[in-house]
Amino acid sequence: QVQIVESGGGLVQPGGSLRLSCTLSGTVFTMYRMEWYRQAPGKQRELVAGITTVGTITYADSVKDRFTISRPNAKNMVYLQMNNLKPEDTAVYYCNAQLGTQSPRIWGQGTQVTVSS
Repeated sequence: QVQIVESGGGLVQPGGSLRLSCTLSGTVFTMYRMEWYRQAPGKQRELVAGITTVGTITYADSVKDRFTISRPNAKNMVYLQMNNLKPEDTAVYYCNAQLGTQSPRIWGQGTQVTVSS
């Protein structure tokens, strides 16, 4: 059974840091493009960062120079290092995996990130 589990969310003050983790199990991790999305209350889910099977990375403009996505393939995991967090980064963060551009995304349950003083 293919499954995604996220962890690492929490409450942090503005300017602080968090690292989110995402584990993909039940399949061959290296075959999947991995992405982080987020959804704030009352807003649509948006792409935060993505990393392809060969390591090509994309970021939303709002998180460039603050967030870093990485995928140590030996661990079947993808990380999202978030620095200099802002209140507007508050959202539920979701990890997903996609085998190919025409394939459905596999989603995790999400992890809450709250940035507040």
